[in-house]
Amino acid sequence: MIGRLAITVILPVVAAVAVLGARAPTAQAGSGMSSSGSAVVRTSDGLIRGVVSANHRTFSGIQYAAAPVGELRWQPPRPEPPWRGIHNAIKPGSVCPQQGGPGQPRVVGSENCLYLNVTTPIGHGPVKWLPVMVWFHGGGFATGAGSEYDTTRLVTKGNVIAVTVNYRLGALGFLDLPALAADGAYAGDYALADQQAALRWVRRNAAAFGGDPQNVTIFGQSAGAYSVCANLAAPGSRGLFQKAIVQSGPCSNAFVTTATALRRDTKLVAGLGCSTAADVVACLRTKPASDFVALDDSGALRIAPLNAVPWEFTAGGPALPQQPFSTLLSGTAARVPLILGSNRDEMTVAVAVAYNLQGKPVTDENYLPILTQLFGRRASAIAAAYPLAAYPSAFRALSAVITDWGRMPIGACPMLPLDDAASRRAPVYAYEFAQDDGLKLDGLHLGATHGSELPYLFDGTFDWSPPPPPNPALAAQMISYWTQFAHTGNPNGGMAAYWPGYRPGRRILSLAAGPGGIALTDFAANHHCSFWHER
Repeated sequence: MIGRLAITVILPVVAAVAVLGARAPTAQAGSGMSSSGSAVVRTSDGLIRGVVSANHRTFSGIQYAAAPVGELRWQPPRPEPPWRGIHNAIKPGSVCPQQGGPGQPRVVGSENCLYLNVTTPIGHGPVKWLPVMVWFHGGGFATGAGSEYDTTRLVTKGNVIAVTVNYRLGALGFLDLPALAADGAYAGDYALADQQAALRWVRRNAAAFGGDPQNVTIFGQSAGAYSVCANLAAPGSRGLFQKAIVQSGPCSNAFVTTATALRRDTKLVAGLGCSTAADVVACLRTKPASDFVALDDSGALRIAPLNAVPWEFTAGGPALPQQPFSTLLSGTAARVPLILGSNRDEMTVAVAVAYNLQGKPVTDENYLPILTQLFGRRASAIAAAYPLAAYPSAFRALSAVITDWGRMPIGACPMLPLDDAASRRAPVYAYEFAQDDGLKLDGLHLGATHGSELPYLFDGTFDWSPPPPPNPALAAQMISYWTQFAHTGNPNGGMAAYWPGYRPGRRILSLAAGPGGIALTDFAANHHCSFWHER
């Protein structure tokens, strides 16, 4: 959301804020409906009661792991003790600690936040076991929650079960210290451990909701897309899913290394007054969660250093031994069918936030100085490749540069090496979301910016003014692609136009409304990728 973009790089975190939706199948696999209209399902932890609507059933706020508090802070998630009686799963659980949005306290949420939400269709026809789609939310690894995404339309139109997941954020999800590494395998990657625990919960409980535990698709956008990348590479995620969708998260961009994370977190320890403690981790565990959330707020956006997201997965430890791109190149990543894509104008919202909303609008006069600040001696060559005369404004020219370059850490050209590497060993369907719904921020036209595809898959209140409704036909086609892929590993077979599998050097599918809006496009040429790949 625009009001919560206090991330320390030029990374837009446009997260959809949504309501809940959900349901389970007809009375099979241990489910049952009471005369009051509620629905009861027996999970591995106990009975839960959801809410029945006309065409779907909702189970909200299901705790998939024990609260990571006290001695469990910076530990892999532990099982939630089984409960007696019937647990009411009728409202979302707490979000994980994070900065509050407009009109909220500075810090919101609770460490007792490892919840997920399940939505299933009613009257789904002859299919006995439905595919399960598990959504990892975006938000720069600093904000967001699974409950912000209303999956009802995806579920009812696509005949799938959807699960949305909370995972630990910020320092609480990504802290890496020698003492933590000595204490377990997940130092720096506790959020990854959470996601794996949620996937194990899905494997244990999918059948109770009418889902197929051997037909699970993980998908996510932005930080959620990078979460998918991490799970593709992580040994502990192997076998927990059978397909994956990456929306605006080039797995070819590297995560922070263990050495870098340790340098970062040593400064954190000193800032919290724990560096001289006999037991550093014990000292940190006495601090309130709000102290760690405050560390995510630098008070201003910085444009450099590159890839300086405050918190992200750490590569090089036991939980994530290699960078995701390395595993795709070597063939050690999970070999599952993939949908991989980005948005045509990813970085317009980030440029607007980093410059115009800071009172420093991009102009013809400062275009080259900004390029020099970002790229040093390469600035003149970049300005020649992206001349101001070719764009409606200096703002759009700079946005095109940073989008095409794609290292901050999202954008266009890093997607091609990802597509190439992944397609060597598994089916890949590559796309670019190109629908321009007239989104504006501070009067600036954003085009198909980061996060603008989310209303096409989910319902909710999105942080745009005014929020344009998605084009119904394009939304229906995208839901058909995404859910048909979940059913079969191939997005074709529904109502949408044919989507060919990706091959290196070929065009990819452009997604936009109107006649000819869904068509193959020369992605590499459109984004000057030969220029960037030469540098």
